[in-house]
Amino acid sequence: MDHRSLLRALRDAASLINSSGDLDTMLRHLVYAACHHGTWAMGAVMAIDRDNGYAHVLARHDPNLIPNRLENRWALATSPALVALTRNEPVVIADALASEEFPGYRQEAHQRGYRTVVVLPMGCCDESGRPMVLTAQSRSVVEVTEEDLAFLGTIVHLGAIAVDKAHRLRAEHQAAERLQSVLAVNASLMEQVLADGDVASAAAMIGEVFPDPIAVVDLTANLVVAGRSPRPETLDDAAWQAAARSTLGRPLVRAARAAVDLPRDEPWDLLLEHGAGRFKVAARIEPLVIDREAVGALMVFPRSNAVGDLDHLLLDSAKFALSVQLMRGFIRFRAEAQTLTDLVSEIVEQRWRDPADIAARALRLGFDLAMPARLVAVGLPGPRRPGVAAGIDLLRSVARIAQEQHAGAVSVALDDLVLCRLPAEGDSEEPARKLMRRIAEEARLVLDDTPILVASKLCAGLADHPAAWAQCRRMIDLARRFKRRGVLTAQEFGPFPVLLSAADTEEVQGFVDGAIGAVARHDRKHGTAYVETLSRYLDQGCRTQACADAMGLHVTTLRYRLARIQELFGIELNTPERRFSLELAIRLHAMVRDRAARD
Repeated sequence: MDHRSLLRALRDAASLINSSGDLDTMLRHLVYAACHHGTWAMGAVMAIDRDNGYAHVLARHDPNLIPNRLENRWALATSPALVALTRNEPVVIADALASEEFPGYRQEAHQRGYRTVVVLPMGCCDESGRPMVLTAQSRSVVEVTEEDLAFLGTIVHLGAIAVDKAHRLRAEHQAAERLQSVLAVNASLMEQVLADGDVASAAAMIGEVFPDPIAVVDLTANLVVAGRSPRPETLDDAAWQAAARSTLGRPLVRAARAAVDLPRDEPWDLLLEHGAGRFKVAARIEPLVIDREAVGALMVFPRSNAVGDLDHLLLDSAKFALSVQLMRGFIRFRAEAQTLTDLVSEIVEQRWRDPADIAARALRLGFDLAMPARLVAVGLPGPRRPGVAAGIDLLRSVARIAQEQHAGAVSVALDDLVLCRLPAEGDSEEPARKLMRRIAEEARLVLDDTPILVASKLCAGLADHPAAWAQCRRMIDLARRFKRRGVLTAQEFGPFPVLLSAADTEEVQGFVDGAIGAVARHDRKHGTAYVETLSRYLDQGCRTQACADAMGLHVTTLRYRLARIQELFGIELNTPERRFSLELAIRLHAMVRDRAARD
């Protein structure tokens, strides 16, 4: 072929290859151009799948093609394609009918009637990322010259340029489609927010367009809305969604709370347990925060580390929409809770003037004061922590559980406690115990601690509520004093609730002052610990060695301290009656002191 013919052939080949943006069509044009302007009767483009050990035919040119008679994949072990790729240079088979190195080609050469074969690496990949090669075959044995290889190499190079262009066009088209999809979802999310839609609908909308599986955690209600499964080989989508509503809900909510407290850019490794097995998933946890209030979290379970700009745009839009929806419910609940709190506070503190007015206001807020009820109080065993113990999270959880048990139940936050008024349809305490057990289980998730839960006696009418509230407060105080937690009753504290209720009377104060008043004043003035020493000594059954060990003192030091107490205050511990009287005075003194410090 002279230079003019060669240039014309290359021009025609370039035009043909560039005539289509579709990759499949372009590959067919590439094979046709290589065969039509050369000495080759047929050819093909193959993709090399190294992982599975096969070469797959993507495009063919054969004027004498017999349908349904040809192999569309070759084992790499019998194909020169892998050799061409490995060496990155053409492989020439002078006569395929006589080839011993590639028996697969020799067999097909008999079937299709070709002889000389050239295999060239194309230096580009198909849509699946598999490298491609071009093969060309002749009907007769021909001598493959350097000019022939140069011509085929130029055709292959033009094809590689066109393939890269097709990949870019495809990527741009996909990006444009994704941008349109993201914009459409963004608009739909805004409509959802304005229309006061629910979180589940917004989560489903986000999950459809986001490339990775997601889950939305509502921290105001301790609920999880899950989408596609991050581990489909372990749990399919339906099983994952059901598990997120039940067994997996707690660990997911706990992880969301941890991410709110300690936000970080790296994914969290979550170890989840479902059924008989455990599995680990990685999750990027994005807190949903409005006005510095954490109302939830968006969990993204990444399947790859590649996150594009559009993904970030969608993520920001999703976080904003979900935050607004969760915050709307949060604000509505907080406003309703404040109204309830004001009314219940008036009731339990006995600040009302007109019982009929109070009863009417209660009816407007959904509960009937004429109906008998019990008060259930929830508090933490440790020091007061308003952000947790009386926080909105715990209050919402208690309110939701109480409403599920009885539609007329109301819950409010008072001081450092959550107080629930549970209507009672009889004298049985079992409904209140059932409610407390459910609250304890839920509170462990919210607070990561076991709270104190107590119930009052039956309130038959409005006037009974202040005494019931005082009873709950006394039992909470006792539980904190004795380091008790869980569901508790007055019987577990013996006579102390009655004694504490009378702690402010002159008789009890006189008893305490007469028993240990001088000791307590000496401790305050001189910084001694005589009251604590007496308390520990009595707790250890008046055993000197056990008390010394408990206080970290030498037994001689303890004996000297006890002798000093007897010398200064004349306190004797030689009879059971005196020991009981002193222990009772010490406990009453501690209760009064703790209550004064809290108030």
